[in-house]
Amino acid sequence: MKQVADRAGVSTSTVSHVLNNTRIVSQEARERVQQAIADLRYIPSAVARSLKNDRTKTLGILIPNNSNPYFAEVIQGVEDASFEQGYNLILCNSYDDVEKQVAYIRVLLEKRIDGLILVASGHDEELIHLLAAEELPVVVVDREVPGVNADFIQADHEQGAYQAVRYLLELGHRRIACVAGPQDLLASSDRVAGYMRALQEAGAAFHSEWLINSDFTSEGGFRAFQQLLALPQRPSAIFVSNDLMAIGGLCAAAASGVQIPQQLSVVGYDDIALASFANPPLTTVAQPKHEIGYLTAQTLIERLKQPTHVATREKLPTRLVLRGSSCAWMGE
Repeated sequence: MKQVADRAGVSTSTVSHVLNNTRIVSQEARERVQQAIADLRYIPSAVARSLKNDRTKTLGILIPNNSNPYFAEVIQGVEDASFEQGYNLILCNSYDDVEKQVAYIRVLLEKRIDGLILVASGHDEELIHLLAAEELPVVVVDREVPGVNADFIQADHEQGAYQAVRYLLELGHRRIACVAGPQDLLASSDRVAGYMRALQEAGAAFHSEWLINSDFTSEGGFRAFQQLLALPQRPSAIFVSNDLMAIGGLCAAAASGVQIPQQLSVVGYDDIALASFANPPLTTVAQPKHEIGYLTAQTLIERLKQPTHVATREKLPTRLVLRGSSCAWMGE
């Protein structure tokens, strides 16, 4: 900064005011400073700035698995809103490991992030104590963490699942199975609750062997479909708690010689970009993924401005997207 000031013939404080827009500087002096910055290829130090004003203009985002296209679309929304507000992002991937999740939060704290966006891989006492002790502004997305006082944003998973299963019932299906996500995740339990509510309202039978928990991966969906299709009385339709598992399930059905949708209707959840290119194209529940990410970043940045405001809870609506993997049940 001193070199820039010397070259521009101004004080270092003037250079600082030009960089940070903290005081009016004459147009002529501003242009000299900007030219000196360009000539010297000067890049301001975010670390040095943070020591002075306790802000790095950097947000951390921690997700469970960056191979899941759902998270990629949410991250795009986060990035768009952050960029508009002049914030940078540091992305970490916990690979569904609670210990790695805590380790990455410590790394992000060392990087002096201003706030954290957390899609949890699970929770334990260490995570809760770490976030509470640091008093770091946090927005939790999709998977609530008990004991953490934070803004919380999610889609209406219960209603989305209810809508999907209600649609299958209206098509005439009565043997409807569910491939759910991990039992300990709020989003998974909410989708199961929607599945159960739709069955109960319609007076449709439920059998425990028709509900299988898996891990939100295509391989997990493949294995779950194999198990369901091997039942003595297999279901006529399956609601799947995410599109990756549903696409794996379509492969399992094809390997078993089961025609989709003539012999088995399938409805997924998320509406990832790949869903419309599955074979057949996947009927699914669309989450507003970009909107979730965008709202999350906006909420965190607003929290930085108003740290004492009461924590908010947002639940965004979903919608059913009809494609080729579902049809009316014609009976056996």
